[in-house]
Amino acid sequence: MPSLDDLKKRIKSVKSTQKITKAMKMVAAAKLKKAQDNAEKGRPFSDKMQNIILNLTLAMKNDTNAPKLLTGTGNDKTYLCVLLTADRGLCGGFNTNICKLAKKHFRKILNDGKNLKIISVGSKGYDQIKKDFSKYVIEKRDFKNIKNITFNDAQNIGKIILDLFENNQFDKCFLFFNNFKNVITQIPKAQQIIPAQEVDNQSKDQNVANYDFEPDED
Repeated sequence: MPSLDDLKKRIKSVKSTQKITKAMKMVAAAKLKKAQDNAEKGRPFSDKMQNIILNLTLAMKNDTNAPKLLTGTGNDKTYLCVLLTADRGLCGGFNTNICKLAKKHFRKILNDGKNLKIISVGSKGYDQIKKDFSKYVIEKRDFKNIKNITFNDAQNIGKIILDLFENNQFDKCFLFFNNFKNVITQIPKAQQIIPAQEVDNQSKDQNVANYDFEPDED
């Protein structure tokens, strides 16, 4: 049985540990608040940009002269899927939920007889898909050694996608990511970015976008 002196030392040690963990909790809360503010501030710009691109697509009258990034190649054979996850764990279902959604789409693409190419951004995503889909991964990127990710880092990923498209390496591109709702809830989402939107003739006639092109659509 421990002595009274041992118990006093143990209590003192636990109190010291509590002070350390409380300080760590405050630091983590401050970082989380900063990340949350950044996510919420950027969303209005992202949503508006997406609406502009979709309206431009609707305003196209001549698909032959329109940029292929907006209207597509006209084919539906090869799909490029960009999986965006974290480089660290201990975040609940953050990474797992994205990968579940992505795997479901991967299987559907393959079952439909289409070609699949994958770009994995974030080490946790690749760890979860490598068992079944590693042979389809054409590019792996992570940011483990980067403390603050900037626009330039995202732009490098975008350049890879654009270069592949310009070299006719795929017909459609999808992003798989978590859409921030609140600190507890992240909604996994699959978004097609190339072409900007698939629009049939009927929906084109029903939607009127207020855009004029000078000198022409091309």
